[in-house]
Amino acid sequence: MITTETDATHDPARRSWVESAEDPASDFPLQNLPLGRLRRPDEAWRLGVAIGDQALDLGAVAPLLGLADPELERALASGDGNALFALGRPALRALRAAVSALLERDDARLRDDAALRARALLPQAGLELGLPCAIGDYTDYYASVHHATNVGRLFRPDNPLLPNYKWIPIGYHGRASSIVPTGTPVVRPHGQTKADDQDAPTFGPCRLLDYEVEVGAFVGAGNALGAPIPLARAEDHLVGLVLVNDWSARDVQKWEYQPLGPFLAKSFATTISPWVVTLDALAPFRAPAFARDPGDPRPLPYLDDPDDQRAGAFDVAVECWLASARMRAEGVAPVRLSRGRLADMYWSFGQMLAHHASNGCNLRPGDLLASGTVSGPAKEHRGCLLELTVRGQEPITLPTGEVRRFLQDGDEVTLRGRCERPGLRSIGFGPCAGVVVGAPGA
Repeated sequence: MITTETDATHDPARRSWVESAEDPASDFPLQNLPLGRLRRPDEAWRLGVAIGDQALDLGAVAPLLGLADPELERALASGDGNALFALGRPALRALRAAVSALLERDDARLRDDAALRARALLPQAGLELGLPCAIGDYTDYYASVHHATNVGRLFRPDNPLLPNYKWIPIGYHGRASSIVPTGTPVVRPHGQTKADDQDAPTFGPCRLLDYEVEVGAFVGAGNALGAPIPLARAEDHLVGLVLVNDWSARDVQKWEYQPLGPFLAKSFATTISPWVVTLDALAPFRAPAFARDPGDPRPLPYLDDPDDQRAGAFDVAVECWLASARMRAEGVAPVRLSRGRLADMYWSFGQMLAHHASNGCNLRPGDLLASGTVSGPAKEHRGCLLELTVRGQEPITLPTGEVRRFLQDGDEVTLRGRCERPGLRSIGFGPCAGVVVGAPGA
């Protein structure tokens, strides 16, 4: 069931005793409280919540939360994100409410306990922020009709959008083992490529390296093999959202993708932001599903639900920023390449999940479903260089005079996401960043 109702945890007047959470520019005010995993050097992973520029160790404060749920308490003590996600939306909602109360300005339980606060409230800058959980399966969709049309036009000018697109959420199974948290270097991959004027392919470093601005949804409670999930219940099986950069080797992709689709061009690295912004935190930022053109087909019954049409989208602004090695060396600020809107996606996350399970596929806690490139109707909304530079024909000039058609070694790509609405406290996702490093032996 889609949750748009708000409660005390969303109140914009609510304040925290954690001073950095009161900065209007912070992604992590009291109204957010995203989930993740963290550790200090030589320590075990712990489950935590981001608050301002700090992270709260949930296991350390569990006795103060009054959860009265043994399974939830065991999950917090274990530091196991999958075990936490498996408990489902009601348990996560109760956890969010309890943490919100603990961090509220007038609550003295942790605020006035200096010894416990020193153990439990840790500066994020001194922590390793890992993947939120062990990701068993990763599926990447192609949910932006703007992206699909723009890319299709580059390769099939007379037939940019394939006939199945508006009937079925298109996706492929990605490689979970190469999903990495923000800050992990991205090694330029090797692969087979074939020039148009050559008879045979060659093997070597990718030359047309790209990013893709995406958003991912983590699965919480799973489903049994052979048991589809109806769209009306799809969001009961989702935990929350993260930013995703689906790095792409475009020259490798061009050669290998027919007839079975992406393979080595996508499997070398996918970067995600470390904090999962829960669906409950996002409740005030819901939006109607994509407004289809009058001539578009109505979704088949299993992909059609009034609640999903009413509020199946998320109003998240997603941006991509680039800083070359030279820009960083000269102290030049990163340049924003694009700003898109997640609500512009043709298919909702609920539809993606319901379609994924419609054949009886069993989804499991910690599975990741990514949206595909988030693009919109205008050029500044285009979420990858393939679109933005029109396959390299319209290069971008950086403030240093450097030109980019595709990514060069040393480039740092940072994705950012934020939800803003009048009368509400804005919330964000934190950075999803990676620096491109040269291919081995190149």
